[in-house]
Amino acid sequence: MKHDSTTSRPPASSQLPAPLIDIGINLTHDSYDADRDAVIARAQAAGVVQMIVTGSTGPSTRLAIELARARPGRLFATAGVHPHHATQLTPELLTELEQLARQPEVAAVGECGLDYFRNLSPRANQRDAFNRQLELAARVGKPVFLHQRDAHDDFVAILREHRAQLAGGVAHCFTGSGPQLRAYLELALAIGITGWICDERRGAHLVPLMREIPADRLLLETDGPYLLPRDLQPKPAARRNEPAYLPHIAAAVARARGEPVETLTLSSTAAARKLFRLPGKVPPASAEGSQAF
Repeated sequence: MKHDSTTSRPPASSQLPAPLIDIGINLTHDSYDADRDAVIARAQAAGVVQMIVTGSTGPSTRLAIELARARPGRLFATAGVHPHHATQLTPELLTELEQLARQPEVAAVGECGLDYFRNLSPRANQRDAFNRQLELAARVGKPVFLHQRDAHDDFVAILREHRAQLAGGVAHCFTGSGPQLRAYLELALAIGITGWICDERRGAHLVPLMREIPADRLLLETDGPYLLPRDLQPKPAARRNEPAYLPHIAAAVARARGEPVETLTLSSTAAARKLFRLPGKVPPASAEGSQAF
């Protein structure tokens, strides 16, 4: 599907001067095939200086690494198998994933975890794949990019078994309850917040929880092309989310926390760089040296 860049441009009022990091963008998704370079350019214009491209299968992990290699210092990748695809995690793929996860472009292992909402893979397979990837993350010494839906108890139980060996992790796309948030914070996880908070029907419960998240563990993500912020105006004709809308999410989170958006932007960027060990100097889009943010 071809997307009109004029309908995908972020509203000027959403743009922020401070640098942002989108810690979860499914940039390998085929909805970006026709205009992926333009999507990246719009993100940079909106102040999104670095992005972590999510790997959720063997092929998407390989492509995420290719994208990161083409834009060093700006794009990074995760290496993993989403619970939807848990049955695909063969011993051969697990061996390959470990090799891929050791690449310098890879910032985290995952997206891994449990999803009992759709059960696209049997639950036993999901639990096994989750355990195997947590073990892998411990071996390679990189944090985990975590997915959980309708599986909190099993998710926490498995994570607790491995937590001491892990180099940190993020509860990606957090949409849960207060008790779930506190359980993740007790496990010393970072929390990834998406445009779900912008949905007054499904995300209103998140607003009072934002003040409970320590600034050094609050990360921002679009999870594009999914989760287009419901209150975004004007909405893109394609209804596709993209990293250029991250400033809109940042503004919503800052309002919920009662702090200036610049404060949130700087703290979330610093937290992302610390967890994923991202460089503080970002190569400019042109070939003219490095720029520090």
